[in-house]
Amino acid sequence: MKLSVPGRASTALVVAAATLLTGGAISGAAPAPVAAAAAPDLPVANVKAHLAQLQSIATANGGNRAHGRTGYKASLDYVKAKLDAAGFTTTVQQFTSSSRTGYNLIADWPGGNTNQVVMSGSHLDSVTAGPGINDNGSGSAAVLETALAVARTNYQPTKHLRFAWWGAEELGMVGSRYYVNSLSTANRSAISGYLNFDMIGSPNPGYFVYDDDPTIEKTFKTYFTGLGIATEPETEGDGRSDHAPFKNAGIPVGGLFSGADYIKTAAQAAKWGGTSGKAFDACYHSSCDTSSNINDTALDRNADALAYAVWSLSS
Repeated sequence: MKLSVPGRASTALVVAAATLLTGGAISGAAPAPVAAAAAPDLPVANVKAHLAQLQSIATANGGNRAHGRTGYKASLDYVKAKLDAAGFTTTVQQFTSSSRTGYNLIADWPGGNTNQVVMSGSHLDSVTAGPGINDNGSGSAAVLETALAVARTNYQPTKHLRFAWWGAEELGMVGSRYYVNSLSTANRSAISGYLNFDMIGSPNPGYFVYDDDPTIEKTFKTYFTGLGIATEPETEGDGRSDHAPFKNAGIPVGGLFSGADYIKTAAQAAKWGGTSGKAFDACYHSSCDTSSNINDTALDRNADALAYAVWSLSS
């Protein structure tokens, strides 16, 4: 998640054509709709294995996975290889920001009504100060594992599924803004909902649900109610993460968040556990945001909530 002050965002420049990104290059007849299956329980071990890979990539590339650095491109290559092997149609969208090349990765699951797209995304870049395992390896790994679960189960929903990993979020949502701005009016309208996941494994976690689109919000709250977990609305993040460009374009948005650098109250600690008077993530934007900076329970719950929403909203 980027800083709450506006980031330095230069105009993104497309270097490669990516017609798939506008929704116009998905060919072939969609399979006949089938009854919606129950969302799978995502193995948290799988999500953590992706985080371990992102940590290794950062360690091998100067300690970070930031925009324009080798660690970011290696992270993107890791995610893309997993998706390609699973049968997704992947496209890399290239742009420039702050005189450095950045990349978005878009993955489409074949089939479904391309006039009704359920899209899930997360930013893949870290800040330069550290490896960014909670911010935002956690969201990126959970979105990846959800996509892989779609492939494992050969899920064929009525709606079309699209997943995204954004570049240069930490510079002001540059990648996601470029993607949204590149869409035609018709292809923006085809996105029935965008779900954003930015920091979902905070070590002193809260359970925040974006209070934007009512249907998406209700879907997440229904899942957590089933676990006996009370949520709180996430309102601060409207200008701090990649749902903002979608929301500004009139696309319904929602998402999850487990907390950043502000302080957990006594009431929140009583409700969720953890330590009051301490930040939800004391390693926010720091070198200590490593693979040890993750609460496994929060990561597991939020990843499963992600999968539940994808299945529920796409059937």
